[in-house]
Amino acid sequence: MFRHLHRWPGLVAGILLIVLALSGAALSVFPATERLGTPQAAAEQSVADLAGRIAALHPGLEQIRRAPSGRITAWWFADGRARSAVVDPATGGDAAPADPAPAERWLTNLHRSLFLGDAGRLAAAAGAMALLVLALSGAALVARRTGGWRRWLSRLRGPLAGRIHVELARIAVPGLLLSSATALWMSASTFELLPDAPARATFPAATSGITGLPLSAMPALQGITVADLRSMSLADPQDAGDAHLLRTAQGGGYLDQGTGEVLAWQDSGFWQRVSDLVLMLHTGQGLATLGLVLGLAALSVPAMAGTGLMLWWGARRMRPRIRGNTPASRATTILLVGSEGGTTWGFAATLHAALQAAGEGAHVAAMAGFDPARFPRARRFIVMAATYGEGAPPASAGDFLTRIARLGHPPQAPLAVLGFGDRSFPAFCAYADAVSAAAQELGWPLLLPPGVVDRQSPQDFARWGRDLGRAMDLDLDPVHQPVAPRTRTLRLISRRDHGHEVQAPTAILRFALPQGRLWQRLSGRAPVRFHPGDLLGIVPPGSDLPRFYSLASASRDGFIEIVVRKYPGGLCSGRLMSLRPGDTVAAFLRPNPAFRPGRGRTPLILIGAGSGIGPLAGVIRANRRQRPVHLFFGMRHPESDFLYREELDDWQQDGRLTALSTARSRGERPHHVQDALRSEAAEVARLIRDGARVMVCGGRGMALGVRAALEDILAPAGRSPVTLKAEGRYVEDVF
Repeated sequence: MFRHLHRWPGLVAGILLIVLALSGAALSVFPATERLGTPQAAAEQSVADLAGRIAALHPGLEQIRRAPSGRITAWWFADGRARSAVVDPATGGDAAPADPAPAERWLTNLHRSLFLGDAGRLAAAAGAMALLVLALSGAALVARRTGGWRRWLSRLRGPLAGRIHVELARIAVPGLLLSSATALWMSASTFELLPDAPARATFPAATSGITGLPLSAMPALQGITVADLRSMSLADPQDAGDAHLLRTAQGGGYLDQGTGEVLAWQDSGFWQRVSDLVLMLHTGQGLATLGLVLGLAALSVPAMAGTGLMLWWGARRMRPRIRGNTPASRATTILLVGSEGGTTWGFAATLHAALQAAGEGAHVAAMAGFDPARFPRARRFIVMAATYGEGAPPASAGDFLTRIARLGHPPQAPLAVLGFGDRSFPAFCAYADAVSAAAQELGWPLLLPPGVVDRQSPQDFARWGRDLGRAMDLDLDPVHQPVAPRTRTLRLISRRDHGHEVQAPTAILRFALPQGRLWQRLSGRAPVRFHPGDLLGIVPPGSDLPRFYSLASASRDGFIEIVVRKYPGGLCSGRLMSLRPGDTVAAFLRPNPAFRPGRGRTPLILIGAGSGIGPLAGVIRANRRQRPVHLFFGMRHPESDFLYREELDDWQQDGRLTALSTARSRGERPHHVQDALRSEAAEVARLIRDGARVMVCGGRGMALGVRAALEDILAPAGRSPVTLKAEGRYVEDVF
């Protein structure tokens, strides 16, 4: 819901918001310059003293006004002409012209009404409402992205455009909320929708009939300071029945021009005081510093509009064009897609084409917009959902689970669920599983058992598609051709070989980091920011499916490093192991947020074997703050495949690595990394009791052995890897 609330006001009202924001930012400068260039009244100066001085120098004085900035303006008649000037309160003499500069007047008209009168004012109000919705929904999305309001200022990751968008939002949202809310109040006041009219006392039925008392001698004016003055309109000295009209911060009323007596008075109401405050907060008049802050916040709007448009366009480009997409109101088969990176949309397009070819009217839509009422002719619903992170919904799934929980009763059309994921991740298809569980709890009938597609396998997809066809009594055989990922050319700058003596050829490959141009960094096409444990994808020759290698470096290291073990018959590992310095390979980066060391000073227990040490070495290399890190590393033989041996010694000396325990499976007293854990069970249990986070990387068999060892070590304390995982303290990168 928040994504839609944020996306559409920005797209529809983007140009209007930019115009209002830029004009508002420019106008925010004027209160500050006005404040600096305006003579200020002394704190104790009375209105009687001020009015007396101005009247003495300006015969025919008609009105005095004080702006929130402290500027005093006088209007009078001289030689049959109306005149005005900004006056110096200390002398009453002219200090500057009263008319605003042409640029300020032009910007004010643009900002308030777009030069269109009442129609423009309504448009500006609509822009303020759009900005308010954007600020509120944007704040909710930032909180969701950072993991909650308490982590509002946590570090960000992802494409540069997205990080700029969120960083600006985190800083500017309070100012934008204030600006938009106060603008809406002022618009409502302009159209008299609020009970905030200025206080108006009833004109007195009778006056003293006397005229001529000097303003400086009036007792009522002597008791009011200039700081409280709003305006004073003088009575006609030729009309004994006329009276002075005085407005102050406290209210307004009439004064007898002959005696100075208060003839009638009306205190300011609550709504009037609120309206005065809103005016100051929005314009910065009287609060020049706040005005400048709000102006800076307004300047973020064009930048966020640009980055937001890039994000929206990038997301649209990820979705394939669905040719012949049957309208929702006529479709009998509904494909609901939950995708984070866009690949699931490609599978949905393939299935849609197969269904259309079989004569079935199918409609493809995002899971986020699910509403059974949109599909009156639906005979079946098919959910195709990827998993983001550790079981989180992907971008286009939105609040799908919340939507079906609110249905009350299930749709009559049955449901099929297909999950997309990678079995090497602990949360394999966890979100699709959650959808299936929620549907069963609601009583939604299933068309066929839930299916899964591992690592974008066309074979898995085709097999499930044939099962779907049988359930629908159709001949379906969806053949999916994966869209090749957008790659960058990486140049190998060094390699270190290990493991040949133990028949496990392994190499540490280091590639130069391509910098990319600005537009590539903004669109996320350049590997600008990555972390140890993120993934380097490489499509081997003769295959459509990428192979992924965990990164042993971070972007701040200035290079891309992976550890590769050659497998017999391995297309990708064979290609990588054949590279020599200067050779190149096409690759792409993919974030892996599920495998992170986390923040804080709590200890880390890193457990890996063989090439699994790669991302763990990257974590240690990045440990510049000397967080306690304990590494358990398994190898075949220390003379052959002790990877990162020299670096580990250096990292221990400079405090990045606290302790190193090794295990070797060849030679004297062979043992594995899980055995090393058991031999130091007391220390491992103590570290976990102190809040340690466990990171495991390596083969599936090693990971199972480590899990079993930790079960035994933690059992006396009533803990287990399962409980640690539930606490977010046990993560795996298993292959």
